Amino acid sequence: MKKTLSILSLFLIFVSCATPTVVNVIGPNDSALNCKELSLEIAKANQYADEAQAAKKMDNPHNIGAIIFFLPGMGVTMKNVNEATEAANERALHLNKLKEKKNC
Repeated sequence: MKKTLSILSLFLIFVSCATPTVVNVIGPNDSALNCKELSLEIAKANQYADEAQAAKKMDNPHNIGAIIFFLPGMGVTMKNVNEATEAANERALHLNKLKEKKNC
């Protein structure tokens, strides 16, 4: 039982490490933001997309460790990177549409 619990714990630790930030596409206060705040939120969304793409690089220590010790973790990282990038891009698009509606 202890061995199974140890293996499960290690698996959860490795999987939880492979997570760039996945942002919510639509925020609860988005429509209340002014033009300057919308621009700041777009910059944040772009920053999250850039960070996710940086996590995809193979010279990243996390990715090297995933390849050496836990190959399925590499697959989880790549899947999560794609989700994070897509969500950040969709958020930026959503915020740009709000800027257009407000004639910013």
